[in-house]
Amino acid sequence: MNSHLNQPNALSPVEPLTLPRVSSTVSAEAPPSANPPKAEVRALNFFYGPKQVLKNINVTFFQHRVTALIGPSGCGKTTLLRCFNRMHDLYPGNRYEGQIMLHPDGVNIIHPQTDPVEMRMRIGMVFQKPNPYPKSIFENVAFGLRLRGVRGSELQGRVEQALRNAALWDETADRQRDLAFSLSGGQQQRLCIARALATDPEMILFDEPTSALDPVATAKIEDLIAELKHRVTILIVTHNMQQAARVSDFTGFMFLGDLVEFDQTQRLFTNPSQKLTNDYITGRFG
Repeated sequence: MNSHLNQPNALSPVEPLTLPRVSSTVSAEAPPSANPPKAEVRALNFFYGPKQVLKNINVTFFQHRVTALIGPSGCGKTTLLRCFNRMHDLYPGNRYEGQIMLHPDGVNIIHPQTDPVEMRMRIGMVFQKPNPYPKSIFENVAFGLRLRGVRGSELQGRVEQALRNAALWDETADRQRDLAFSLSGGQQQRLCIARALATDPEMILFDEPTSALDPVATAKIEDLIAELKHRVTILIVTHNMQQAARVSDFTGFMFLGDLVEFDQTQRLFTNPSQKLTNDYITGRFG
């Protein structure tokens, strides 16, 4: 991935734009990759009560690759992201149709008999704003491990390793008993990443992870994502198209609940196959 790939400039002058309604039968099939599939979304529909917000989504996410989801606000990016660790189950009236298959065992993440707590261990999530628990730095990272019965020296070692993997150990090694809120915003977000990493997840979901951070902290998180993809599969939602171009291997463009296009990031940004994608990345709407 070319880290210097920039968002194309907006067209000038801008012609009047009529946004077409994308057919709900559209699917964006993943291009080939040398890596095996980690997750496959098959004919996924999602409803908030009677309102359908995801429409026949079909896409493959590859192991140890970063996939970015882009699109205007309200297009379904975060809704799709939260299907992966069953966050929608926390609210009554939400409904899934279709499948999200997690490999290599082929479990359907959204099947009613699949344990959502287990899915949240296997698929970690980092939210838009840092959300550390009102506990010490150590106990934030240890939380999920304690739920899994990890104790003693193993707990100590795994907390340290998670903090190292999140590039936070050197800054917190002598502060383990301090409250997490004593950390800066960027450090708190890396602590949340360490917390997600501690249970050894197979995937990590990032929902606008740098939108509340300054440019220096943002750069650290982006560098960390580049390192983490060698350990886990990453799915990131971002409104920042330049960030998507910098950090991701694949990009999906969503609009009104449809996945309009999915391709290798450099190709999608430089030569999109759909006019609607081109209109979005060149600033004609969004």
